[in-house]
Amino acid sequence: MITKPLVSRRGMLSLFGGTVLAAGALGGGRAWAAVAVARAGDQALTIEFDTALNSRLICGLGGKAVALTDFGPSETVTLKGGRAVDRFNFAEHLKAPVKDAHGAGVRHTVRGVSPEGLEKTVTLTFHERYPGFPLVTVAWRNTGRAPLDIESWRLGAHSLKSSGAGFWSWSGSTHEDRRDWVQPVKDGFEQDNFMGMNASDYGSGTPIADVWRPDFGLAVGHVETTPKLISLPIIASPAGVTVALVEARATTLKPGESLVSLDSFIAVHQRDYYATLDAYRRVMADHGLAAPKPPEGAYEPIWCAWGYDRDFTVAEVEGTYGKVRELGFKWAVLDDGWQTNEGDWALDPRKFRSEAEMVAFVKAIRAAGLKPKLWLAPLAVDPGSDLLHDHTDMLLLDANGAVQNVTWWNAFYLCPAYQPTRDYTQKLVRKIIGEWGYEGLKLDGQHMNGVAPCHNPAHEHVRPEESVERLQDFWKMVYDTAREANPEAVVEFCPCGTSYAFHNLPYTNQVPASDPLSSWQVRLKGKSLKALMGRDAAYAGDHVELSDGGADFASSVGIGAVISTKFTWPNEGRGKDANFRLTPEREALWRKWADLYSAKMLPKGRYLGELYDIGFDKPEAHAIEKDGRLYYAFYAPRWDGPIELRGLGEGEYRLTDYFHGKDLGRVSAKNPRLPAMFEKFLLIEAVPLKGARA
Repeated sequence: MITKPLVSRRGMLSLFGGTVLAAGALGGGRAWAAVAVARAGDQALTIEFDTALNSRLICGLGGKAVALTDFGPSETVTLKGGRAVDRFNFAEHLKAPVKDAHGAGVRHTVRGVSPEGLEKTVTLTFHERYPGFPLVTVAWRNTGRAPLDIESWRLGAHSLKSSGAGFWSWSGSTHEDRRDWVQPVKDGFEQDNFMGMNASDYGSGTPIADVWRPDFGLAVGHVETTPKLISLPIIASPAGVTVALVEARATTLKPGESLVSLDSFIAVHQRDYYATLDAYRRVMADHGLAAPKPPEGAYEPIWCAWGYDRDFTVAEVEGTYGKVRELGFKWAVLDDGWQTNEGDWALDPRKFRSEAEMVAFVKAIRAAGLKPKLWLAPLAVDPGSDLLHDHTDMLLLDANGAVQNVTWWNAFYLCPAYQPTRDYTQKLVRKIIGEWGYEGLKLDGQHMNGVAPCHNPAHEHVRPEESVERLQDFWKMVYDTAREANPEAVVEFCPCGTSYAFHNLPYTNQVPASDPLSSWQVRLKGKSLKALMGRDAAYAGDHVELSDGGADFASSVGIGAVISTKFTWPNEGRGKDANFRLTPEREALWRKWADLYSAKMLPKGRYLGELYDIGFDKPEAHAIEKDGRLYYAFYAPRWDGPIELRGLGEGEYRLTDYFHGKDLGRVSAKNPRLPAMFEKFLLIEAVPLKGARA
């Protein structure tokens, strides 16, 4: 079992061993054989093995074979005491056709035996539907006479060689500092990417690590249908950037016994990480894990009362509805502060003296021509609440019997795998949607993304990790309950500042930028979630007041994100750095963006994330296809130079800067570049002329 990040930088380098060959990071005394004795692959990727079962990756995506890595020990185990078993004498290579949930393909089995008597069998399955994305499983069997004490195993350890042009990375892990998911990889870069809790209430994520250079990239991850407590370290060295999947699973292999890895993958791609995440989404859909199709309401513009903070009054919230409707926003979200505490979820009598008053409040939202949505933070319980006093049995406890903190509300975790927790939450959701009449839920809090292993004896878990692996079942229950009460309910999932846990995404139909720290985060999160949930995912840019300058609607509209705001009117709001009042200048700007958003409705289009590289392409660019037209968004602090419109079909297109209403001329796939000068953003609509085909 692993409950914290795996190792320090020194420890990770030790785990990687010979993969950092050219850097000489571990000394120069080892020389690996470099003659291929087995090959497995397709047109996009070939994996070669040498006589020691070291492997290297050769990419064919560019039309010719390019060795992305050198030979290195990619699948190894580490014995108790830290000694790595990384050399396996080649024994055989078998090949057979296969047809399974992922379609037709070819399965390769490569086997070898170490001097210690540990037999390694690598199974690689290349499917026709997923070129360059083989599924990988490794088994290590003790063929000796003595037990072997194993501390950890690793898979897919490869070092992408430097091309001299730098690297970028995408990491699916969650961190308390809410760092960017997309980062440049500079000298000394290291990130463990542990998929468990990296702070008391920040954890889990999407189990993928991806690194790329301008021409090609590689990634590794697992395709298990439940979260696993593994690490996906990324380490930069003078030789390149190394990735791997590592699990610290202490076990003793008796003679004849085997240790089997997680079901995993290795991938190669061109441009940025989008292709990896898109293929991963489709592979997981084959296993039944796929985001639901968003209802129409999930695309409608959002106004949230959070500008008034927790100390809102009903009168000031209701007094804003007219302006909300006038500007074209459709949702009215009541945020944190309606309740006495997290846990009991009783109505705050200073705002709602009875449930009848809450029902009347919901009816008033509808009477104003808006849709009501209510904020909720499940799995959190406050000290002093009746629920905690009466039901300590619901708490998630660590191995020492201590509670797990939820820092934002000074609360504690409830265990999602404990049936009374599920029953209590289900009853609450039925009340909010079925009795009070809300049409949506805003599920909120960084603690929702992942939980720690639970050791509460009252829960009688078979394994402590049940809490981790069954969190997704808890969110399925919440989603299904809301949709049973109202089949069109919008269930927004906002795990503040975390890297979304993929295994939770099938149980939400709207996701926001989740407290972005910048407009850059709005855009990179949008690209990521369109890949993980589908090209027309109902991704929202979150409150525009969180973007650069507090008014960057362009970063939402341009990438096909739902627009959202928390403006206050006619008075100023509350909270940290409150500056939310809808001034006449803001009103004009908000109205213009809301009109453009509703006219174009780009979230319903097909986000074309494969066309541009968010790291290396300058200016940053995004593209969407909708109703036969192409929409481009370019971003830079200041730009004066050429831009390229990729993805054009045959014939000519008429171009319009649709924010400024300016004609930009014509362009074609044969000549897709044009000069451009802009500050912050340029939004282009490309309309095919007669005879053109998108």
